[in-house]
Order: sequence, then structure tokens, then C-alpha cells
Amino acid sequence: MSTDTEHVDEGAETSTLEAWRDWYHIPVVGVVMLFMVWVRTQMYDRFVTDGGQPALSGIDSWYHWRTINWTAENYPHTMPYEVWTGFPSGNYVGQFGTLFDQLIVTVAMIVGLGDPSPETLYTVSLLAIPVMAALVAIPVFYAGRRLGGTIGGIVSVLVLALAPGTFLRRSLVGQLDHHVGEVLFMAIAVLAMMVALRVAERDKPIYELVVDRDWDTLRSPLVYSTLAGIAMTLYIWVWPSAILLIGIFGVFFTVQLCVDYLRGVSPDHVAFVGTVSLGVTGLLSILLIERPGSTGSTSLGLLQPLAAFLVAAGCVFMAWLAREWNNRDLERQYYPVAIAGLLGAIGVGAWLVLPGLFDTIVGNAVRRVLPIGGTATDLTIGEAKPPDQFLSHVFDEFGAAFYTMVAGLVLLVVRPLLGREYRAEYTLVIVWSLFLTSMAATQLRFAYYLVLAVAVVNAAFVADVVRLFDLDIRGGIESLRSIETYQVVVVILVVLLLFAPLLPPLASGTAWGNAEGARPHPDAMAWEESNEWLAENTPAPGNYGGANNADTLDYYGSYTPEDGDYEYPDGAYGVMSWWDYGHLITTQGERIPHSNPFQQNARSSSEFLTAQSEAEAELILDGIAAGEPVVNRSTEELEGAVGNDSQEGEGIRYVMIDDQMAGGKFSAITAWSGPDYSAYVQSEQFQAGNSSIQLPSGNEVYENTTTASLYRQDAAGMEHYRLVHESDDYAIVGGMQVGNQRLPHYSLPISRYNRATGQNLDTGWSNQTAAIQQQLAQARSSDQVYQQLGVPMWDAHVESRVKTYERVAGATITGSVDAESIDADNATAVVSVPLETGTGRTFAYRQTADVDADGSFEVTVPYATNDELGVEDGYTDSSVEALGNYTVRAIAPSGNETVQYGGETTVPEPAVVDGESVDVTLEEIETDTGNESNETAGNETTGNETDDGGSTDDGTAGDGSTDNETAAAVAPIAAEPAS
Repeated sequence: MSTDTEHVDEGAETSTLEAWRDWYHIPVVGVVMLFMVWVRTQMYDRFVTDGGQPALSGIDSWYHWRTINWTAENYPHTMPYEVWTGFPSGNYVGQFGTLFDQLIVTVAMIVGLGDPSPETLYTVSLLAIPVMAALVAIPVFYAGRRLGGTIGGIVSVLVLALAPGTFLRRSLVGQLDHHVGEVLFMAIAVLAMMVALRVAERDKPIYELVVDRDWDTLRSPLVYSTLAGIAMTLYIWVWPSAILLIGIFGVFFTVQLCVDYLRGVSPDHVAFVGTVSLGVTGLLSILLIERPGSTGSTSLGLLQPLAAFLVAAGCVFMAWLAREWNNRDLERQYYPVAIAGLLGAIGVGAWLVLPGLFDTIVGNAVRRVLPIGGTATDLTIGEAKPPDQFLSHVFDEFGAAFYTMVAGLVLLVVRPLLGREYRAEYTLVIVWSLFLTSMAATQLRFAYYLVLAVAVVNAAFVADVVRLFDLDIRGGIESLRSIETYQVVVVILVVLLLFAPLLPPLASGTAWGNAEGARPHPDAMAWEESNEWLAENTPAPGNYGGANNADTLDYYGSYTPEDGDYEYPDGAYGVMSWWDYGHLITTQGERIPHSNPFQQNARSSSEFLTAQSEAEAELILDGIAAGEPVVNRSTEELEGAVGNDSQEGEGIRYVMIDDQMAGGKFSAITAWSGPDYSAYVQSEQFQAGNSSIQLPSGNEVYENTTTASLYRQDAAGMEHYRLVHESDDYAIVGGMQVGNQRLPHYSLPISRYNRATGQNLDTGWSNQTAAIQQQLAQARSSDQVYQQLGVPMWDAHVESRVKTYERVAGATITGSVDAESIDADNATAVVSVPLETGTGRTFAYRQTADVDADGSFEVTVPYATNDELGVEDGYTDSSVEALGNYTVRAIAPSGNETVQYGGETTVPEPAVVDGESVDVTLEEIETDTGNESNETAGNETTGNETDDGGSTDDGTAGDGSTDNETAAAVAPIAAEPAS
């Protein structure tokens, strides 16, 4: 039985095929986008914790979490100025607290019906990054289609989706950073400019049409150029340093206007686009200004609108000059020469008249765009270093697609030679791609930008290959039947060339495989315990010393100091550490770091951490509190600047040091203030088995640094610093062989050792940890290379991964001995107190002082023997407790004998924080000569060498294990690169 509905009309079938041919790219691109989201969210569960605390992949991600929370509390505003970092001035947050954060919070507001819970905000934040990465496929497709048709656009999104490198890593779940926002909005801005240029070439706007106000002709170029300007402004709003794209556009317009004039094409068409788009950008970016006096590229100030207006004005000038060139009947070939000469003259003039602005522009060009050598400090920033081998780097990032991009650029350049139309947007893509390549060769991180050029230009490559071999991919069945064998081979070879290096089995790492490595940042996890302790056991900023001013420092408050230097209230204080950890201190600990990953105050932090004495370190902190410059100043200069006004009770109150600062990051610390790292290293003889070997190790200069004095020596002999907390997560820190490298300073967390070897050593303090500590101490005492863990190490210690110290005035223990019966000039007073950390590790603090001629002595000590002050009093609730009183010994020669005086005293905590004196009464001790040294030593240990019940006299562990059993419980670790 037949009906009309069973008959398929031939015209309907044709219509369906045509519709599929016109729209098939939409489901294809949609599927690719879903694939991109799936790849990036595979490890979502790793970032959702049982306790609800955030767990993020990057250090900067933690600060975005801070600005997102701030924006949610102050919606729709973003943070203008941050007082919870950069103590003692605060800081403009620049490229944080931008449109990127607003977009995420806006989505959370919609999902949370206007009042998102912390869980909703966190979930949206985690998923926003993979979704933004997938959205990049849309402008990439349309840009690719403009160069290579629909097939070219699909090739572009496939390259984007399969790229296994930096763009993937920066857009995985947990990477709450603006980098993916940068890529998305750059792609939109470039696509908008491509469209505007094509419309201008079609409608040909010229000066006379503007004068005649012929809006019918000008409407489309005006609208699309305005949209390009808006897109550029949005990019700046996401990332203030997007000014680099304004610079790229400036170079493009300079080149294209010269090319058009040489070709006999009116420069007015392209100049119209540049003038309108960059003029709109300049006007709109004025509305975004947060720092009116700033010409820096990382904050929203004058530089962005100024640069946009300069490019717009340059387009007007070049179009005018071309007309004048024609009116004077000058040779066309000299027009580009004149432009180059004028640009050179402007550069020289700027150097002479505006040297600050000139240095800013050139400095940013060298640091971000041109691979001709950055600063020494840039080389200490992981993402800002150049790749060691650029060609190997880009192959790891994109496979062969980078090389086919280069071929695509060549094919774009030669299109006019092949008799094909040449568009201005081709020049834009060529200039843009060359700049992105140069940027990727300058800084590792900019490979996430280069993926755009690689993806888009490969559309042109594929389209031109198809054209060269007369392939009709868009044709119907009949055209497919007419394809020759060689054409099929060409298609297969192109597909293999582009995608085989990105797919198994040839790919060393696929996108979905590399995405499985997403996990919370190890530094953030290592610091979490210490920062949580800091938040709960130290007074809120503003409350130190009972000042009760914490209410004036609202964690979500809005602050706009006119001079960019916030005046902190009494009781506020800062935390000293290396800049890497500043955002963690702000977000996890809710305290105010001195330096941060903006690299703010990195040099002064370096000065403190490498100071050669406690006196110098104190002067540096006093200088910081007083607002004095402290970098590259001698002790005498610091004393003159600070004067006699001690900043006790104000300024920097806590110092936090981790295993990496004392290990692999120490070389980076030295680069910011000098001297060079080599000044801290010496070659030393060690015994490795039956042979001697020369190995690099820290020298006396290193041991004298504040970093080593605090972290490796537990502040032994220091007067104003006391350990108040250490995390129950330990590492081995010292010289190590890592692969083929022999490193004088390296850190190996026990947790990482376990992961690398499959072992299950205790990561916290235990008898097993103490046994390893004891073995390392024995190896140090005999200059042995310790190899029982499978990693050659020397001069190594077991240390808590993060130690927190408090800066205190110190109590002064005073006493006296009978000066008439001893040689007082050669007498020494020694005080010591046994201490125990919250992890159960015990050590002894020891301090010495000379006895005066009258027999009196004074010794300043930082530890109290009781714990009577706490957070409610405006002080620290220390987790390090004294196990007894201070033992005081005075040792003096008397004739041919040595006389000892002894006594004990308590030191109350108020005396430590207020700098009060404590008197002790000493009595002469009758001792046998052979026991003198033991009597003197008391409970002393050296540095971090334990003396608790964790080890016995023969070096065996208290749990019954022996040295050999400890060694047998571990296996050699796989070589890992230095951190």
C-alpha cells in the first residue's frame, strides 16, 4: 500500500543535502566542544574535598578564588585595591579582579538565584575554565573558515582540541586562572578585526564619504569596526596586559597601509578600520581606569587608552600622508621608507622626552615579545623562562601542526603570486602569528596563545593543499567518484601529518592522557596546615598586642588609597616569606604577606632571607616597617635610615620558610638581591663508600643566611625569633644527586619519595622519621654521602616542610658571678631550654653571651617557659612548648681549672613579647673534670638533631628497628628534576 507520504521528492532530498552541507559544521563543532570539556573535567573529583576546602591547581588560582569571593560579596564590583597583600602598603591587584572574575560570579549568581552558596561558587569556578576553553573553539572555527572554508574551520578546532600542551594544562579543571580567558578574548578580538577589515575592503570607506556623511555606505564598516573596538576593550578588561595586541595591531596597520599604497589601493579603507576600532578601544578603556597615574602594563591605567589612541592617530596620519604623497607626485616606493624614518624619530624623541614610558614599552617588548634576553629575575619565574629548545618545545605542544602552520603562512604570503585574491586580514593573521611565535619563544607560558595561530593558520594550509591538488571536498557524490588515487593519498598524508603526532600510538602524550595529571598544587597542599594554623592561632591583623583594630581591616572590604599606599592601623602586621607563597598566606591563612606572586617586594624579601646576621635581618624588617628602601644597602646605611626607632610590636611579625626555600628555590631567591648563587656554594670533600668525592654544598655564607639560620638551625643562637609551628609533613633538605645533577641545595618531601618509589615511609614525625634524622646526622658528622634511601645525599637534614617563626622582643636573662675569683674576660654564659613542637619533635634552644668584667651577663632569649598568652590577648598561641625551665651555666677559667656556675629560671611569656628582664641566681657547681662538657651541654641538640626517645645511644630507632632495617624498608627513588 502506498501513500503520498511514502514518496520522497527528489527536490526535498536535494534540499536536505544542501542544508546538511551548509550546517553540518554546527554539530561537528558542538561535538568537539563537548570533547574539550570532557577531557578537561576528567579529574574533577580530585578538586572536591570532604571538608569543603578549596583545592586548586595553581598558586595564582588561589588568588582568583579570593577575588571571585570578593566580587560575590560586593557584586557587581571587582576589587580595586588589596590591603591583604603587599604589607606595609597594599597593592592594586591589576590583572586580578577583572571581567574574568565578574563573568564567573555572574554565572554563579544566576545558578544560585542571586545568592550563591560557597559550594555553588566553587563548583561554577571549577567548571568555568574548561567551558571557556571549549568556547575558544567558536572564534577559532570562524577565523579558520575565513582562511580555509568550512573544512578549514573544522581542522582548526580539531587542532585546538587535540593540542596536548600548555593551552590544555592551563584550562584543566582546578586551573582557576585568567589565562584561558586571555585566549578566548584574544581570539574574539582578532576575529572581529578580520571581519571589520573584510567589510571595509568590500565597502571601501574613504575620507570623502566621512566628510559627506554618507552613512548608508559607511554604516557596515562603522558597525563592524566599532564591534572590533569593543572586542579589544573586553580583552583589555580581562587582562590589562592585552595592550600587547594593540601593539600587534599597530604593526599590522603600519605594514598593511604601506602594502596597500604600494599596490595602488587607497589606504583609507584599512585606515578607517584602525581609526574607528582603536578609537573606540581608547574611549572605552578610559572608563576602565583604576590607576590614573599609572603607565604600567599590568594594571588598568593610562597606558591602554594612550596606546589605542596612538595607533588610531597613526592610521589617520598614514592615510593623510599617502594623499600628500600623491599630491606631490612622489615615488610610491619611498613611502614605506618615510614611515620607517618617522617611527625611528618618534622612538628617539620618546626616549629623550618620556624616558619612563619608553623604558616601559621597550621593557615589556623584551620581556614578553622578543626572545633576545629577559632579566635575571624573569629567569627565576617558571612560566616566564624561555624554552630551552624551541623547536622541540613546539613539537611537544602541537606536533607537526606548528610546521604546517609555517607552511600555511608561506602559502598566505604567496597567494598573490598564484593569481589569487589577497586580503588585508591575511596580513593581520601573518603579523599576529609571527608575534605569537616570538612570544612563545620568549616565555614558556605564551604557548597557550600560540595554539590560536597554529589552529587558525592550519585552515589556510589545508585549503591551499586541497586547491593545489584540485580536490572538490564540498561537491556531491559525483565529485567524490571522480577523485583520483593520488588525491586520496594527499588527503591521507595531510591528515596524518596534522593529527598523527597528536594521537596514539605516535603521540608521547595525548590531550586526554595529559589531562589525567590534573591535581591540586603541591605547594598549596603542603602549606595548608601551616596557614590554617596561622589563621586560628595568631591575632587577626589589627589586633596584635591587644590593639583591637581588626574591624578596620575587613577581609571583603573596599579600599582606595589615593597615593597607592594604605595606612595600616595599629596592631596590623605582615608575614615574611618568599613571593611564591604570598597568595596562599592571603587566602588560606587570611594574613597579610609582604611579598606575593605579583613579585611585589620580592627584592626586599630576598634581602631578608639572605641577610648574613640577625642584626642585619632586624634592620631590614625595621626599614620595611618604616617605609625605607632596604635593597642593596649596607648595615651602616640601614642603621642611618632606621635610626634608633625600633619597630617592635609593628611591621613584620611572622616569618614562614619551607623546604624549597632552603632547597631548590634558594638560587632563585639570591637572584633578586645578590650576590650570585655561586657565593653560597663551595666544593667539599665527602666520603662515598670507600672513595672520596668532591661535591657542591652550602658554605658558611649560606649557613649564615636568615633562611638557613631559621629553617635548618631552628633559630639557634638568635634573640628575636622563635619557632611557633611546624607542619607535620617532613622532607629531606640538603645536597642531593638528582639524575645526572649534583645539587648543593635540594628538597625531597617524604611524600614525594613515597609516590616515586612505592614505599610507605611516615611523612609526619615518628620514630621512623627520627631514625632517618639520626642517620643523616651521623653522615654529616663524618662527611659521608648518605645513600640508604637510594638517593645520594650529603649535608642533609630532616625538616618540617613549612616552619613558622614569630618575631619577638625577647626576654633578657640577667645574672652575675663572682668576678674576683675567675677570669671574667674569658668567661661565657650559656642558656638552654628543651622544647617540643606540636608534631612531637624535640630540640633545644641554646644561646651564649660573654660575661662582663664585673661578672654580670645578659642573654636575650625568644622562648617562654609557659604559655600564658593567646589569641584573645592579641598574641600567638604557640604550638612549640618548653619542656622545662631555662638552664643557665657560666663557665670561666680560674687559674688552671674551669669553674662553673649554674642555675635555672622560668621566663614568662609577657617578658618575651614585651622585652622584659628576668634575673637568675647562679651557684658554683662542684663537678668532675671529665663530666664538664656533659654538664654544660644539658639538653642541647645541634640545629634540628633530635634528642628525644625516638633514637637510642647506638643509633637504632626506639621502635626496635635498626639502621639496616630502615634502609631495607626503602628503595632507590627515580630521578626527578630539581624543583
